[in-house]
Amino acid sequence: MSAETAVKAHQPRRTGRLRKPLLYTVASVGLLVMAAPFLWMALSAFKTRQDLTANPPVWIPSHWTLDNFTALLDQLDMPRYFLNSLIVAVLVTVCNLLFCSMLGYALAKLDFTGRSKVFGLVLIALMVPGNLMILPLYVLMNGMGLIDTYAGLVLPFAAGAFGVFLMRQFMQQVPDELLEAARLDGAGEWYIFWRIVMPLVKPALATLTIFTFLGSWNNFIWPLIATNDPDKYTLPVALATFANDPNRTVAGGNGMLMAGSLLVVLPVLAVFAVLQRHFTQGIATAGLK
Repeated sequence: MSAETAVKAHQPRRTGRLRKPLLYTVASVGLLVMAAPFLWMALSAFKTRQDLTANPPVWIPSHWTLDNFTALLDQLDMPRYFLNSLIVAVLVTVCNLLFCSMLGYALAKLDFTGRSKVFGLVLIALMVPGNLMILPLYVLMNGMGLIDTYAGLVLPFAAGAFGVFLMRQFMQQVPDELLEAARLDGAGEWYIFWRIVMPLVKPALATLTIFTFLGSWNNFIWPLIATNDPDKYTLPVALATFANDPNRTVAGGNGMLMAGSLLVVLPVLAVFAVLQRHFTQGIATAGLK
């Protein structure tokens, strides 16, 4: 082998060795940029007022304190707002898991008249911006007398086009032969759905759980419109109302907002931590077929 050939053979290896550290560096910088606002919020929740107003800004609190959380609990009925958000998010998530799975199973595995048209409507619904539906939903819920009720906060989001599409794509990957064998053994559709199909689509269920819980927990526009009674406020609405309160600076300032924002984020992080393994698997395999 000539010297020129040897140099050419080593060039790809050298390029590969240089590329990997570069990719890691770029990914680390990107992660830092994305995580910086969250880190600032989390650290600011434990800062004193002096640290919050310091110039230049102080990242690490010079004195860690829980005064912001104490003041927040004194000024706002946080247990009530937290319970409202939890009830709405859990009910919306459970309804989506049930109804989207049922419709996804029907579209993927049952042969009925108009199946393709129903799936076409699901795809069309995916393309419609959600903000366009706020006014019709309000008129409908108001006509049904569901404003300022948990039902009015849950029913408009009890099923979603994204969830139906996701479950259909996953359930299409379940072998038809497995279902036919179950039918030959005398199993009904409900048994097949609950005992065979659902255990096989756990990654999809975990993915749908995270997206639905996150969307419902952070939903702001609809709870703001559909609730007039402060006792029915969810956490985002309560914090936004407090942020616009002219007495906020006297009560505790931005530190209380940071503490409240941290409390809003923690349940979502907990759900993601529990379902992370299934979630990543679901994202990797969604829509392959």
